[in-house]
Amino acid sequence: MSANPHPNPTHVWHALEVDKTIQVLESNAEAGLSSSQVKQRLEEYGPNELQESGGRSPIAILIDQFKNIMLLMLIAVAVVSAVLDIRNNEFPKDAIAISLIVVLNGILGYLQESRAEKALAALKRLSAPLVRVMRDGKLTEVGAKDLVPGDIMLLEAGVQLAADGRIIEESNLQIRESALTGESHAVEKQADIQVPEDTGLGDRINSVYQGTEVTQGRAKVIVTNTGMQTELGKIAAMLQAVESEPTPLQQRMSQLGNVLVAGAMILVALVVIGGVWRLGWGAFEDLLQVSLSMAVAVVPEGLPAVITVTLALGTQRMVKRNALIRKLPAVETLGSVTTICSDKTGTLTQNKMVVQVVELNQKSLRVTGEGYAPQGEFLSDGRAIDADRDPDLQALLVACALCNDSFLQEEQGQWKIVGDPTEGALVTLAAKAGIQKDQWSSRLPRVAEFPFSSERKRMSVICQTRQEVQDYALSSLASHNSAYLMFTKGSPELTLERCDRIHTGDRAVAINEAQRQQILETNNQMASQGLRVLGFAYKPLAEIPPEGSEEASERELVWLGLVGMLDAPRPEVRDAVARSREAGIRPIMITGDHQLTARAIGIDLGIAQAGDRAVTGQELERMSQADLEREVDETSIYARVSPEHKLRIVQALQRKGKFVAMTGDGVNDAPALKQADIGIAMGITGTDVSKEASDMVLLDDNFATIVAATEEGRVVYTNIRRFIKYILGSNIGEVLTIAAAPILGLGGVPLTPLQILWMNLVTDGLPALALAVEPAEPNVMKRPPFSPRESIFARGLGWYMVRIGIIFAILSIILMEWAYFHTEAVQTAGLSRDRWKTMVFTTLCLAQMGHALAIRSNTRLTIQMNPLSNPYVLGAVCLTTVLQLLLVYVPPLRAFFGTHFITPIELLICFGFSSLMFVWIEMEKLFINWQQRRKASR
Repeated sequence: MSANPHPNPTHVWHALEVDKTIQVLESNAEAGLSSSQVKQRLEEYGPNELQESGGRSPIAILIDQFKNIMLLMLIAVAVVSAVLDIRNNEFPKDAIAISLIVVLNGILGYLQESRAEKALAALKRLSAPLVRVMRDGKLTEVGAKDLVPGDIMLLEAGVQLAADGRIIEESNLQIRESALTGESHAVEKQADIQVPEDTGLGDRINSVYQGTEVTQGRAKVIVTNTGMQTELGKIAAMLQAVESEPTPLQQRMSQLGNVLVAGAMILVALVVIGGVWRLGWGAFEDLLQVSLSMAVAVVPEGLPAVITVTLALGTQRMVKRNALIRKLPAVETLGSVTTICSDKTGTLTQNKMVVQVVELNQKSLRVTGEGYAPQGEFLSDGRAIDADRDPDLQALLVACALCNDSFLQEEQGQWKIVGDPTEGALVTLAAKAGIQKDQWSSRLPRVAEFPFSSERKRMSVICQTRQEVQDYALSSLASHNSAYLMFTKGSPELTLERCDRIHTGDRAVAINEAQRQQILETNNQMASQGLRVLGFAYKPLAEIPPEGSEEASERELVWLGLVGMLDAPRPEVRDAVARSREAGIRPIMITGDHQLTARAIGIDLGIAQAGDRAVTGQELERMSQADLEREVDETSIYARVSPEHKLRIVQALQRKGKFVAMTGDGVNDAPALKQADIGIAMGITGTDVSKEASDMVLLDDNFATIVAATEEGRVVYTNIRRFIKYILGSNIGEVLTIAAAPILGLGGVPLTPLQILWMNLVTDGLPALALAVEPAEPNVMKRPPFSPRESIFARGLGWYMVRIGIIFAILSIILMEWAYFHTEAVQTAGLSRDRWKTMVFTTLCLAQMGHALAIRSNTRLTIQMNPLSNPYVLGAVCLTTVLQLLLVYVPPLRAFFGTHFITPIELLICFGFSSLMFVWIEMEKLFINWQQRRKASR
């Protein structure tokens, strides 16, 4: 029977020797598995594919929309209304209108929620369709899903890995693992090496993983894990295990619905009981009609549509700032973010290696410039030097340009690198001194090379010297009329040990032990600053060395110097970090890169302070969740982390009450993106998997865009609170006015359900939409974020709604009482005695227009505000007023909505009473300002 590696967790493949791995998996490195073994293992382990757990069906999502408590109450109202209308032989237009609102709100919620998650489908696309394997002693191609543990895979450049495996043998193998680890450069792999069990994914150089890509070399690999047991499969399992939590806005709307419905039920009970007690059971049906109107009045039917449009407008503004919103509620959620967990490569940095420091013999130079643009200076003690007059520097830069396989080119005004980013940084460095690679390649044409190998950690090129070289500062390199020059670059330690001389001025002199120690000390110091350091050397040759003579030829070299490079921070990120801190948002770096590099970038950007420690993936592995929860408050940099670590960090922050935005671009980031309150994927470098798991996509992969999007989120939330105050203040006024009619003994219900729907959808809805585009407050990013768990009624909103609702009701009830007796006393031919109801209806609608004008600011008077800063409010007020008058004076509309003609004098009285609402709110502002001045003067 074959070994069973999946159920046995003791097999840590990267910690086993190659022979032991082959033995455990009962395979053969030369012949592979037999057909019978493959069949048996396919039955045992199943196909090599990712499995999908079931989610909610579209029908279940649709049904869930109608479980909303406010919609359930409207459904009940529609049913009762229809029964009463049919009983009275009337057309149930109120019930039909209410039902349409219920259906539209349900469809709106369904469309927002039904977007199926496609992250797992994107994960499946990472697997190669065909794989070259050894089976029954023969080389054959099989489908990726037919791979089993123990299969022997053959890899070459361009191949995408279809399973996890342990390398048996390799030649110059390099694999791009950025999708899994987040590291931008390819990883050099080695077969004959064991690494400790607790080694992080990015440092397991003897293993390969599904979903990664071979960029160079070839290898023979034994498959160790397939399907859901691969590292990619573990990510898929984590992704499916993460449950989506309701956003703050969804939680607040749920709370709002519960409060409104509970309040309405209590008020309805009081009205029915009080009415029956006062008027007797004969008035029960009239009281039921009043209750229906109150129930419709309490539900803000237009609110879901207004919120959806507001969020949609927010997405449009965010796209202009390079943030693409995938899930609509995320717009408002961004405003609640307290912590931004950001990847380093490409988000905080430029994803472009840039040389920062050059170390020559007894000379240190700092290099300026951004990205791959060949513009910059060489500074010595802060002063620019002329590279043309420095032979040591010129010699090193020529080596940078020629010992190199990358090219620098300009496309549409942007400088780009064709080839490896590290080599691209060296070509750019030389170009800053005017040393163009194409020109020097013709002066010193390459005639041979010793390619880079992971054992030597060096590469060398042999260039033919020509007479014109004597015209340049390199004449000293081609000494003794040597026909060839060999340039070498690589690991500083391993290159230096091959040197016996050092280049200084116009000659090479013997290198002493003190100089060696100084170079090694400088190298260590540069590495401790997070720089990637390369050493350079050269050697004059009389003839081209034979192929395969690296060991013999790369000796007696002449040392040129050190070059230190870094994936440089984006210049705008420092300001964005400072701005986020000012706004009470804490930035955290979580990266798969090395600890020293992460710490150097973090300190440079202001994410961490000098002396702060960076926690590594190995340290995280040893921490319990409780330990991690204590650590997250103190640590701002995490390095060499795995997908599980990212997920744990996000969960620990959330358990501490933080509201977390998480950025990511790789497959490894998908579970954490889905777990985070806001998952943010990269638009340029991001994988399909990360984008499908995210709530937002950065179109420019820039941390500064997150901060800008957070500002928009705060503006959206402020405006949502503003129009909720506006809508619900009037709804409370409507409910109290309707409730007062039977208590005061007035005949009939002042407002029908259809008229209330008109108010809630049109006369409330249009100005509310206009308030949704109110510009940002000046201090929006100079205050901490409001708690995502705060009630919708927090910070005075609940008291405001009750207070304004009562004022609405007092004004309307006074008018209603007067209008009722006025229409009873003044009976003119052609005028209905019920026109008092239309006067109440019109006054409530017009009072809302004054409310809309006044509510734009809590403290500034309307006359102090520029009306053109939000012209939509003025336009909505004018349009809604005209529409309301059409309902009163256009006969077909009057007949449909049940209104009555009112005289011009009565209309003026309605305008007069409604304007008192505007006056009251402005007087409140004066009182607030007086209180603030009084406190300030104390």
